[in-house]
Amino acid sequence: MNPADFFAIQGRRRFLKRTACGLGMIALAELLHREGRTGEAAPRSDPARPKPPHFPSPAKNVIFLFMAGGPSQLDLFDPKPVMKKLHGEPVPESFLKTLDDALIRGSARVMASPRTFKKYGQCGMDFSDFLPRLATCADDLCMVRSLVSHLSNHDPAQLLMNCGTPLYGHPSMGSWVTYGLGSESEDLPGFVVLLSNSGKGVDGGSALWSNGFLPSAYRGVTFRSSGDPILHLTSPKGVHTATQRARLAAIQDLNRIHEETTGDSEIASRIAAYELAYRMQAAAPELLDFSKESTATLESYGIHNDTTRWFGTNCLLARRMVERGVRFVQLYHSTWDDHSELNKHLRINTAMTDQPAAALIQDLKSRGLLDETLVIWGGEFGRTPMYEIRRGPGMDPEKAGRDHHPFGFTMLLAGGGIRGGQIVGQTDELGYNTVEDRIHVHDLQATILHCLGIDHTRLTYRHQGRDFRLTDVSGRLVHKLLV
Repeated sequence: MNPADFFAIQGRRRFLKRTACGLGMIALAELLHREGRTGEAAPRSDPARPKPPHFPSPAKNVIFLFMAGGPSQLDLFDPKPVMKKLHGEPVPESFLKTLDDALIRGSARVMASPRTFKKYGQCGMDFSDFLPRLATCADDLCMVRSLVSHLSNHDPAQLLMNCGTPLYGHPSMGSWVTYGLGSESEDLPGFVVLLSNSGKGVDGGSALWSNGFLPSAYRGVTFRSSGDPILHLTSPKGVHTATQRARLAAIQDLNRIHEETTGDSEIASRIAAYELAYRMQAAAPELLDFSKESTATLESYGIHNDTTRWFGTNCLLARRMVERGVRFVQLYHSTWDDHSELNKHLRINTAMTDQPAAALIQDLKSRGLLDETLVIWGGEFGRTPMYEIRRGPGMDPEKAGRDHHPFGFTMLLAGGGIRGGQIVGQTDELGYNTVEDRIHVHDLQATILHCLGIDHTRLTYRHQGRDFRLTDVSGRLVHKLLV
């Protein structure tokens, strides 16, 4: 061996022998810093850095399957045998004490569900024949039949469920969660929104995933399920990576100088957004590449079926996102607002969503991800136990619909600290009012945050002279839902 080579090797060995622990500590310090565990103030230019929860918690991520428009709990989850006997008869006055609409109150007639129900799982949970796949997850699900809202119009009710207030301009739940916990994904946003529909849009629009008065780094980022995940993510032709990196570095230097001068938190969000967009150019296309997914997985989500492809693709993307550390994924499917031809429209929407939603829960469970991923299924309110009459009496079940109903509706939860295989709450014989375990929207939000290790009363942001929070000035933890 050449003596020079020998001494070069010995020099490297001596260096590694003497400094290995130091190199390891440097690497460990960097990893701890990324997770927000160093105790030092993280750079202001990294608002989405991981942050510790208020207390240890089972859930790390949330997937919220939001069924915009108000799915009919009476035709999907909450069978009412008494309604069969009263079908077509006037609704007893005693059930309508809380109804302010004189028109409906004077002519309301009971509309029994034309659906058939069966009990599933060891827990004996009820599902209608429109949800045969989701029904197979019964023992993993917590069915809450006693949710209530104080709003019955779509826009304000959707804002309440998503943002904790019917007012525009407030942060969404996903924004609050990423503000409180940050994100464990370095190459994807912490809060991602996926849209699908059956021909109509979401009433509340982009306000439902807005960051409101929080820094813009916490806004929900809408992804597309084909092509560029985000519009204009791909660099223009002729722009090389080195050129783009140099340009970005120059912009970042200018932004940091401006941040130090002004102290504007939005500049930190802007810096983080530029960096994230650069990293996403490699990460996002890989996210949409299903080539490494097994044929069985693709079939379970219904990727190759025209009916289930759109929602199934979004559900599979949601699973892939939480695997990659995305904190909050929200899927919006619209619309379930069936004022007429309810049976027909329910058949369409459940055909699109039932199989993918069940596949998502089963896939998460098989991969050991369900325990740390909270899955939520539901809309802003439910539907009335009486016929929709404003477009004609239409006693034909195939033509009739149901109106908005905030006094007792159903949502499903699974994983992430939720005790599955149970039904919580109960409505009266007609499904009009909640009679057991009344759970307000703010109570649900407080419980969701608790599953993530967040005390909803401590997750606040000062704006215009007061502290705001997701649950406003109310909300209580619902212990029955928890493991």
